[in-house]
Amino acid sequence: MEEQQRRALRRGRARLVAALRVEPLWDPLEQRGIFTRPMLEELQSAGSRGEQARQLIIDLETRGKQAFPAFLSILRDTGQGDLAEMLIQECQSRPVPPQLLDLQPVELEKREEKQHRNVIPHERLSIPVQAESERPQIPPVRAKGSAVDKRSYDQDYKMKADPCGHCLILNNVNFSRDSGLSTREGSDIDCEKLERRFKALHFTVLTRRNLNAQEMVLELLKLSRQDHSALDCCIVVILSHGCQTSHIQFPGGVYGTDGKPIPIEKIVNYFNGSNCPSLRGKPKLFFIQACGGEQRDQGFVVDCDSPEEEAPGGSLESDATPFQVPSDKVDEPDAIASLPTPSDILVSYSTFPGFVSWREKSSGSWYVEVLDSVLEQYAHSEDLLTMLVKVAHAVSAKGRYKQIPGCFNFLRKKFFFVCD
Repeated sequence: MEEQQRRALRRGRARLVAALRVEPLWDPLEQRGIFTRPMLEELQSAGSRGEQARQLIIDLETRGKQAFPAFLSILRDTGQGDLAEMLIQECQSRPVPPQLLDLQPVELEKREEKQHRNVIPHERLSIPVQAESERPQIPPVRAKGSAVDKRSYDQDYKMKADPCGHCLILNNVNFSRDSGLSTREGSDIDCEKLERRFKALHFTVLTRRNLNAQEMVLELLKLSRQDHSALDCCIVVILSHGCQTSHIQFPGGVYGTDGKPIPIEKIVNYFNGSNCPSLRGKPKLFFIQACGGEQRDQGFVVDCDSPEEEAPGGSLESDATPFQVPSDKVDEPDAIASLPTPSDILVSYSTFPGFVSWREKSSGSWYVEVLDSVLEQYAHSEDLLTMLVKVAHAVSAKGRYKQIPGCFNFLRKKFFFVCD
């Protein structure tokens, strides 16, 4: 293996150990001739999933010139294309030239020192020399209060296409009797609000109702495989029952109408830079109205100017379902060590992981009701993260039981919707 490829593996080892799913790799690694069966059996006996991954990466460095490209191909074939992309980027990054690692400060003389030459030592300036290209580029100061003050275009996502992008809404209301999941009354109200809102924000909206898990996956894959080259953004909204799941990147899962869960992590990864090339560098937004678990948050007492709202009797429901511990061993400690960070992705959750998300039969869910209202009032002037803070604040003040939305944000720039 070339030295550049070895360096890429070493630089990416922490992330690979944290995220790599080793189980699907064994057979392809043997079929491609990278490892023999006895070598793979030895790797499999290394201990936990993380220990197996760590030893695999170490041993991979010794497996010849074809091992690295073959490993990248196997990662893509097993749905781990984001890790392959990360290794390619590491391989392409150039090491810092040795002469730059040994920069010495250069003493510059003040103008007075040139004239008098008898200046005391503490008046000398000692600063490192920088090439012009390495000096930080300071943007020009904008007039405060001006429109461009808030909308600095080099720091915002470009939103010039019309329509801006696709918005897919998956709305599960009725569930099979075998699933044990209740009808989600009020969800159609949520769906209608978001259809109107995102159409007004210049998105092409497609709604699918009452899909089982496999049908949901097919709709998501269909969207991720479309050509988004002429568009600037993509939105996925899921309205369903939810649960906790084991995860590496994004917590939680949502249910199909057949009662089978789909991890949020799996949904998001259909649209990452590796699996959906035409959305690379473009914002991908996910809005999840579903429970994160079964815990009911009673809140805590604070000084408050507004009276506490009482939950309407008999009309308040949750989207919670029990968390089933997976039967196979889950190696959580390694997942905490170094998490992958997909870029240009934001996942907005209706509630904190592990807690219930409340929904009114007559007016829909708290989260969607407030989200729609905030978008209506502020989308013309505020960026998305600022609006989501407003949503969290408003939802957290509602009801006898408490709820607070949150998000996993991996956007690189500010996101502003396009408004008429």
